[in-house]
Amino acid sequence: MTIDPDAFERYRRSPNAKTTLPRLLLGAATVTLFWVATTMVVLIGGSYLFALWQASSGTVQDFMASPAGILVALASFAGIWIGLWAAMRWVHREPLMALIGTSCGVSRSGFLRGLAAVLLTSLLSEVLLYFLQPDIARGAISLSSWLLFLIPIVVLTLLQTSSEEVLFRGYLLRGLANRFQNPLIWALLPGLLFTSMHWSPSSTAAINACVLASIAAFALLLTLVVYATGNLGAAFGAHLGNNLTGFLLISHQQTYNSFALFNAKPLEGPGWTTLDAVLIAAIGIVCSLLTILLLLHPRSPLKVEPDISHPGGSSLPAD
Repeated sequence: MTIDPDAFERYRRSPNAKTTLPRLLLGAATVTLFWVATTMVVLIGGSYLFALWQASSGTVQDFMASPAGILVALASFAGIWIGLWAAMRWVHREPLMALIGTSCGVSRSGFLRGLAAVLLTSLLSEVLLYFLQPDIARGAISLSSWLLFLIPIVVLTLLQTSSEEVLFRGYLLRGLANRFQNPLIWALLPGLLFTSMHWSPSSTAAINACVLASIAAFALLLTLVVYATGNLGAAFGAHLGNNLTGFLLISHQQTYNSFALFNAKPLEGPGWTTLDAVLIAAIGIVCSLLTILLLLHPRSPLKVEPDISHPGGSSLPAD
C-alpha cells in the first residue's frame, strides 16, 4: 500500500509567504485565546443560568454533568473556528477555507467514506470491548428524547470535531509542513499535542496510558488520510464517526453519557486492571489500523481520493 504524495505536496505548498514560524506561533496563540475565552463565557454563563433554573447554587461541575452542559461544552469549540478565522485573516492574510484543502472545499466523498469506515470499525471495537467488559446498561435518556436531540448532537459534534481537525490537521500541520520537510516535526508535534489533550486526571495511570495510545493511533489515521488526500474531508468524517459513537450509542465516559442509548463501564471509574488497559489499547490500535486499510488500500471500496485542483489556481468542485 503506497500513498501518492502529490496531493499533500500541493497542500503543504499552498500557504503564502506570511506563514512563517513566528506568525504560526502567533496564530496558534490567537486561536488558544479565542478558544479559552469562548469556553469561559459559555461555561460560566451556562452554569449561572443553570443555577437560576434550578433555583439553587449550582456549580460549574453540576452544570457540566447535565445534558445542557454537554451541549454548551460542544458549542464552546466554536471558539477554535473564530480564532482560526482571526488568525488566517489578520496574521496570515489567507482565506480560512485554504486550511481545508487545495481546492478550498471539503471533499464530500472523503467525508462520507471517512465516516462510514470509522462507524464500521467502531462497531467492531464495541463488540470486542463487550467481550472484555460486558457490563452495559440502558442509558437514562428515553428514545423519544434521544430522537429529539439527535440532530443538535450531530451538528454540535461536527462543530467540535471539525474545529479540532482544522486546528491540528489543518492549521498546525499545514503550517509546519510548509516550513519543515521532516514529518517528525509537522506530523508528530500536532499529533502529540492532540493526544495529550485527552489526559484525564480522574483515570488511573494505566487507563490514561491505554487511552492515549488509542488516541495516538487515531491521530496517525487522521494524519495519513490528510497526507493521502491533501484535504480534511476524510478526517472530518472519521473524527465525527468516532465521537458520535460515544455520544449517542455507547458511552464509556461518565461525564458525557447523557445522550447515549447505552452506558458501558466508565473508563474513569475503578476496577480496571493493567491487563484490561493493555487490551483496551490493543483494540483501539487495531481498529485504527483497520480504518487505515479501509481508507487507503487500493482495493477498498472506501478508498479516499486525492484533492485535485487546477495548476493555475482555480479549483475543481469538491467531489
